[in-house]
Amino acid sequence: MKEKIHFYITRIKEGRLKEMWCQTIWIYQYAKHHWFAMLFYTALGLTGTVVSLASSLVSRDLVNIITGHQTGKVIGTFCAMIGLNVGVTFVNQVSGYFSNKISMKVDADVKADIFSKILVTDWESLTNYHTGDLLTRWSSDASNISSGVLNFIPNLIIYIFRFISAFAVVVYHDASFAIFAFLGMPVSLILSKTLMKRMVNNNKLSAQMGAKMSGFNQETFSNIQIIKAFDLIGLYIERLKQLQKEYINMKLDFQKMSMGTSLLLTTVALLVSYASYGWGIYRVWSGAIDYGTMTMFLSLSGTLTSTLHNLTSLVPTAIGITTSAGRLMDIVEMPREDYSENDKVLQFAKRHRTHGISLNLSDIKYAYKNGNLVFDGASMEAHPHEIVALVGPSGEGKTTMLRLILSIIQAQEGNAVCESEGEEELLSPSTRKLFSYVPQGNTMLSGTIAENMRNVKEDATDEDIIEALKLACAWDFVEKLPDGIYSEIKERGGGFSEGQAQRLSIARALLRKSPILLLDEATSALDVATERKLLKNIMNDEYARTCIVTTHRPTVLGVCSRVYKISDRKCMILNEKEVSAMMMDF
Repeated sequence: MKEKIHFYITRIKEGRLKEMWCQTIWIYQYAKHHWFAMLFYTALGLTGTVVSLASSLVSRDLVNIITGHQTGKVIGTFCAMIGLNVGVTFVNQVSGYFSNKISMKVDADVKADIFSKILVTDWESLTNYHTGDLLTRWSSDASNISSGVLNFIPNLIIYIFRFISAFAVVVYHDASFAIFAFLGMPVSLILSKTLMKRMVNNNKLSAQMGAKMSGFNQETFSNIQIIKAFDLIGLYIERLKQLQKEYINMKLDFQKMSMGTSLLLTTVALLVSYASYGWGIYRVWSGAIDYGTMTMFLSLSGTLTSTLHNLTSLVPTAIGITTSAGRLMDIVEMPREDYSENDKVLQFAKRHRTHGISLNLSDIKYAYKNGNLVFDGASMEAHPHEIVALVGPSGEGKTTMLRLILSIIQAQEGNAVCESEGEEELLSPSTRKLFSYVPQGNTMLSGTIAENMRNVKEDATDEDIIEALKLACAWDFVEKLPDGIYSEIKERGGGFSEGQAQRLSIARALLRKSPILLLDEATSALDVATERKLLKNIMNDEYARTCIVTTHRPTVLGVCSRVYKISDRKCMILNEKEVSAMMMDF
């Protein structure tokens, strides 16, 4: 007893109970939206319990009628028993149907909510998690919660009602039989404690292994071209086999423990049942009860034992649910982006659509959370009808500067604003509405060219799309496709060269008609002539657009209004002579 008390005191000191309580409160925010579904499911379960008890009583009467040779009542009682059994089956089927229906709806609601919260989570905090881990938490853990929201509390009520009602019937007819209902309880409680500790560890290990497997598969399929190019197929197959082996071993270890527990519980249940048989035979032989009552007791004894086991099994279920909640809380309770200025930014954009919007960053200081200082006192500006270039060695901060402009990351010091005609808006997640962005790499999605284009502007006409394609120097090859703008694009831009995919990505950004266009090495796969022509098209476009481009290729700097070199954590503007020297040295 002292060891048991010490165990619980230790767990309380470790904060596990407090942690589970916080996780339960967090789950409640989803449960409260589905109280009617939970109430309906509970009502069905209680109805099934009542019908099942009635069936046991009728079964008792039928046995007594048969053994007493009361032939006049056999048919009526037999029909009543059949009707009740059909009723139990019907209630179980209806309960199962509505349980699945409600569970799927709750699952969809929970996942949609978690999905939306992940998308607005601070980007830098989110990068601490592997994509595979995020997918596992979003899919498996969210499903655990949705299942728990619907089933845990209703099942707890149903099992308690079933146990109490069955126990009351037993006590009413013969209190001595109630003893057998509790014979297996000590074993169940002891095993549930063991299972609880093992279940916590297993849930965590299983989630970690699931995330590891998901991440490995996702990265493998995303980079299959690299794996082929370096002839790494054999290596990756072996890695998969090793991961599968680890996963299987983990599952088998827990399965062995579960199997031993199940065997022990089954043995105890059999011993209780045989003891009930023996006691029932003795009570009948002594004339204390009749045959029908004995058969009812045996039936209810099984109900009490199984219900007690179900109640104890809710403990590891609760741990599994709260463990999943904790894993999701790690994600959704990270800092979120602030979109409170959305309406204000839309009005700002509307007022200054004609004149365009400038960008001004001054004395920016930024360091990543790992302590890496990227900028210290960096300043730059860009205005409508300008192309401003950011150049510099790889790793000096060109992409980081674009992330700061998009407010994907936040500067620790300095001032960053969009401005027009004397009016300013601080850069924030809300100001992303003012930008079109073309990142490095192939960013086209599966679907048709037109579908990709309309992702950024749903009401775009075919003529709007073609105009954007022409501006991005992409219409010359799209026009030759059999289905034109309705030609299919495979995953990750498959079916098109890197240069073609880049031009399609730029066309999509231009179609959005945002005041500011950001191109991050977005023309790296183009030949020099096409690159210069594309940038000149942007410069000569009548739309009041501000364009910022990062590049390693100085050959295009001649069409730029200003060139900033990112070096030594600063943005230094280059004069005409320095730009010419860079172009000559390339």
